[in-house]
Amino acid sequence: MLEMIDVAVHPTGPGGCRVAVAGDLDVETAPDVRAALHGVLAAYGHVTVDLSALRFCDCAGLGALLSAARTAEAHDADLILSAVPDFLARLLRLSHSREAFTYREEVLGDG
Repeated sequence: MLEMIDVAVHPTGPGGCRVAVAGDLDVETAPDVRAALHGVLAAYGHVTVDLSALRFCDCAGLGALLSAARTAEAHDADLILSAVPDFLARLLRLSHSREAFTYREEVLGDG
């Protein structure tokens, strides 16, 4: 099956980058996203994950994001989620995972 995810890293200055995640973050694509986020967190101290083009996220995708949050904490790096779609905000709320992340530019939807 064709994987439907794109992860693009854009340096934003010394020690920082923006990671744009586009497509479906699911059981099939989560390992690639996890590896990409772990790689940038090893190289950058300030990472913003742009989720504006994320179409879907299941529990495996949430696991990849939570794994990145743990890696950021271990590396004393900043991991910020940006443009969190409503469906992911709901998943974060229902899984009691909101506190694992720092957010930028938006109020989390879905209550």
